[in-house]
Amino acid sequence: MILYHGGTDIVKEPKIILNEQGRDFGFGFYATGIYEQALKWAKRQARIRQKQAILNVYEFDEDKAAENLNFKKFTDYSLEWLEFIVNNRANLQFRHSFDIVFGKIANDDVGETVQVVVDGLMPLDFALQKLTFMQANDQYAFCSEKSLSYINFSKFQAVE
Repeated sequence: MILYHGGTDIVKEPKIILNEQGRDFGFGFYATGIYEQALKWAKRQARIRQKQAILNVYEFDEDKAAENLNFKKFTDYSLEWLEFIVNNRANLQFRHSFDIVFGKIANDDVGETVQVVVDGLMPLDFALQKLTFMQANDQYAFCSEKSLSYINFSKFQAVE
């Protein structure tokens, strides 16, 4: 399977990012199987940082990873998914035991709804009902050093 990571750097050797808060699936290296999603993110980061947008491309053997790692898949919006994201965003001390987490990304619209829950302004069940009407992309979070051995850099492309 092909995965993409958009940003402003060439990332031949992915690393677990430990110093950012508000990550949906906790600390990790994030990628997506959706080219357009990664491209949009790369362009957004390039505008913010005033740098060149870079799209990194990786090979990922999901079946092998699922056999050998603690792999959590959220296939759809659920109360478990929402609670997991809220825990990761709201509590920097929260740690889960998964090597890889896959699921829906909290994009701008979804992210606003999740943030309202984090801020205690909307109950989980109401937020979940609202989320069922929102389109979402996907993401993979590689959350352990062991998981990074299942993703192999293929190439990068500079994008305008």
